Amino acid sequence: VQLANDTEFGLSSGICTTSLKHASHFRRHAQSGMVMVNLPTAGVDYHVPFGGRKGSSYGPREQGSYAREFYTSVKTSYIAP
Repeated sequence: VQLANDTEFGLSSGICTTSLKHASHFRRHAQSGMVMVNLPTAGVDYHVPFGGRKGSSYGPREQGSYAREFYTSVKTSYIAP
């Protein structure tokens, strides 16, 4: 988590693990707009909120119902078996 957060950007981050405990911890503490677990960090689903944090953000999310909510910090997480 410390290594993933040690950047001025925060579009997406990812972890490969078989532990749901470690995946959940990473998801909660990663400072990025999207968290991928056991998946590539590139690519998005256009029906879910999309956007980054820190230097990778310019404001509200671009997709989904959260596009209206400027003052929230949404994190999209993916977990694959």
